[in-house]
Amino acid sequence: MLPLAQFRFTITAITSISIIKRSRYYAREHPNWLPFMPNSSSNIAWKNYLTLCKPNVVAEMLFTAIVGMLLAVPAMPPLDLVAYSTLGIALAASSAAAINHYIDRKADAAMARTENRPLPSGNLTASQVLGFAFILGVSSMLLLVMMVNTLTAILTFLSLFGYAIIYTLYLKRASPQNIVIGGAFGATPPLLGWCAMTGEVHPYALLLMLIIFVWTPPHFWALAIARREEYAKVKIPMLPVTHGADFTRLQILLYTVLLLLVTVLPYLTGMSGLIYLGLALPLDLVFIFLAVQMMRLKDNKTAMKTFGYSIIYITALFAALLLDHYVMLKL
Repeated sequence: MLPLAQFRFTITAITSISIIKRSRYYAREHPNWLPFMPNSSSNIAWKNYLTLCKPNVVAEMLFTAIVGMLLAVPAMPPLDLVAYSTLGIALAASSAAAINHYIDRKADAAMARTENRPLPSGNLTASQVLGFAFILGVSSMLLLVMMVNTLTAILTFLSLFGYAIIYTLYLKRASPQNIVIGGAFGATPPLLGWCAMTGEVHPYALLLMLIIFVWTPPHFWALAIARREEYAKVKIPMLPVTHGADFTRLQILLYTVLLLLVTVLPYLTGMSGLIYLGLALPLDLVFIFLAVQMMRLKDNKTAMKTFGYSIIYITALFAALLLDHYVMLKL
């Protein structure tokens, strides 16, 4: 009798091989569909597929997911479970990113920042991108169901669908509050990581999700201010386009103040201790300072500086949570 983990692994491997074989058969009949049939050299092709995955964005998401995994248990979680969970979440996030590329292909072609992406540049076809996204998405769900738990797979699918379809296809073009509402889908990685280790939705996991949810608007709006002309050109109603840059700068300031209040909650609820609080408060104060600088200087350079800091901020904040967690275990 096979152990449960080995049985799951065997089933996953057999299913994955079956999908690959069917994909290869279909590709022989429809050669333009197969994601791994490049239009140019193999090296260039793989770079294009890597670009579809938005690796920088996915890497940040995975970091917060892994922090969620590590915070969910008192000691170190099983490394095999961490590996399966991380890979499953990564595949789903990459699938969502590829779908985002497909839906935004016309807008990307009209913006200088994105005109060299694989679809606008003609390096990949729409069918190749969709095929790639499909394989990643199915592989993610199989891996999470077989090797992690069903609840994590369901929540990951809802996150994938929410970002790729609800946000990208509808919200992004429907409301200037697109990034606020859609931010809920992008805030799920620590919740997914926590759930992968425990099989439950814990209040602390929701608190981690809340931090990213509140962080997302000031993070993205700073970039949107600097790129507002491009968004206006393709008629995407980002807040700086519909309400102006000054109004958006005020919203960024208000959100950074709210973020300070939210990031104190891990300490107030007993989730984290003084080490976290001592690191989080300076990070928040710098973010608020940059938001004030944006209102004072009103230039794109400061907006991009704030955008860059926001990435450092969320990384350092989650690192502080992790440091506090393991130091407190030793005390």
